[in-house]
Amino acid sequence: MDAVDAVDAVDDVGARLERALEALLDDRRAGATICPSEAARAVDPDGWRALMPAARAAAGRLAAAGRAEVTQRGAVVDVGTARGPVRVRRRH
Repeated sequence: MDAVDAVDAVDDVGARLERALEALLDDRRAGATICPSEAARAVDPDGWRALMPAARAAAGRLAAAGRAEVTQRGAVVDVGTARGPVRVRRRH
């Protein structure tokens, strides 16, 4: 695998995580939250822990696009600076 293929593989995982986040949110009631780990588990049930940074980044991209909000203790946060567990919900 060359460098271009490696970047494409990372981009593909990121896109798959975004789709998984969106699908999980679609299945929840309005206002419900999900953990980024749920998307990571959906994409790779055995290797989901390694996907957690990418899952958080995917949640951040959805938030930046206005399609979701990332929260911590119920308050909207920037996933790039939040430390500890975060949740994702549809934007109000």
